[in-house]
Amino acid sequence: MPEWENVTESFSEKKRHYKNTYMEINEVYDGVVEVSLFSSEEGPYEIYFSYGIFYGIIYVDAEEAYSKREEVKKELAREYEIHKEPTAEFINAFGEKYKVCLPNDIFFNALPLFDL
Repeated sequence: MPEWENVTESFSEKKRHYKNTYMEINEVYDGVVEVSLFSSEEGPYEIYFSYGIFYGIIYVDAEEAYSKREEVKKELAREYEIHKEPTAEFINAFGEKYKVCLPNDIFFNALPLFDL
């Protein structure tokens, strides 16, 4: 059974700073599922995840950031072990439960790819 691998150190200190956040930890599960935690002095912490076609940010208070990250990791790993790809039912339930947001910069960076 795969385990979570901490790959935080593969990012330079400069790359760990993103806008007003700092990457505290980045872990991958079987090279497929990724969960990162970004801290912030000015706003909520961010849990970024990606799993197949499903990715997003979960905003959390600093006090619950680490426990919520562990909860998210367990749910994503469980879905991966069962289906290998996120099902529509999982995406909908997980998205609603955690109030998943799409990262604006990813969306806006993709705009030039479309013929508008």
